[in-house]
Amino acid sequence: MSVSEFGLRKTQDFDWRRYFDLTKPKVVLLITFTALVGMLLSSPGMLPLYTLIFGLLGITLSAAAGAALNQVIDQRIDALMDRTRYRPLPTGDIDAHHASIFVATLISVSMLVLGLLVNYLTMFLSFSAFIGYSVIYTVYLKRSTPMNIVWGGIAGAMPPLLGWTAATGELALNPLLLVALIFVWTPPHFWALAIKRRTEYARAGIPMLPVTHGVAYTKLQILIYTLVLLVVSLIPFFTHMSGVLYLVGTLGLGLGFVYHAARLFTEEGDEHAMPTFAYSIFYLTGVFAILLADHYLQTMVKLW
Repeated sequence: MSVSEFGLRKTQDFDWRRYFDLTKPKVVLLITFTALVGMLLSSPGMLPLYTLIFGLLGITLSAAAGAALNQVIDQRIDALMDRTRYRPLPTGDIDAHHASIFVATLISVSMLVLGLLVNYLTMFLSFSAFIGYSVIYTVYLKRSTPMNIVWGGIAGAMPPLLGWTAATGELALNPLLLVALIFVWTPPHFWALAIKRRTEYARAGIPMLPVTHGVAYTKLQILIYTLVLLVVSLIPFFTHMSGVLYLVGTLGLGLGFVYHAARLFTEEGDEHAMPTFAYSIFYLTGVFAILLADHYLQTMVKLW
């Protein structure tokens, strides 16, 4: 066997870890967590284990399918960017054909689980989010407008609503408030990363905001969106969805996000872009964790 044949065969060997990488596990973990919070907030008590398991399984598989299809579509772009060139498709560890089969399997199992074991509303919304992210955003918005992440963020903001509908089978105002929170959070979160990676996006031909409008303008937009986010994050308290614990916690986290955005805006260069990006992930995780803690605290107070 020649060296070239051995190399080809090696790349075709099944490696479950590379398929796992194809699903963007860190992103999917955050999606699953926010969906779980949406589920738990829908009821004052504990949900049936059946609902938790199959609801989260279906939502997680759908999110994983969307992430994998995103990589199939973006494999040329990913190969041009330092941040993504070691993903399974650019490295040749998985080819597009097998990745596509993997996507089809994930989304099919997800829809079967949600449709047969959860409810049709969650199945429909999950499939809409899958199409919104992996097709509408990845194929069209990402390549055509610097506001791509704003409109594309609608699909990424759906998990709390999906969790809620998985548990209740109904739409409601409270999960829509959480959708609004993630929707406003997404642009400053992603634009901070885009500032640091703007040269790579330009090389790949992607019209991210710092590429088309410059770093200074993007920094201003991050600050504006972060201030709007601070206001939006307080709405659950004023609508009596949450209590004082949430108010204090989310206000502290929100002011921390504003601090990072303001520092990024006032400092020269892009040195504070990645700290702002990292804090944005901590912020969202913290807000949802506090929201959940506040929910159960209020439940215990009512029981007493």
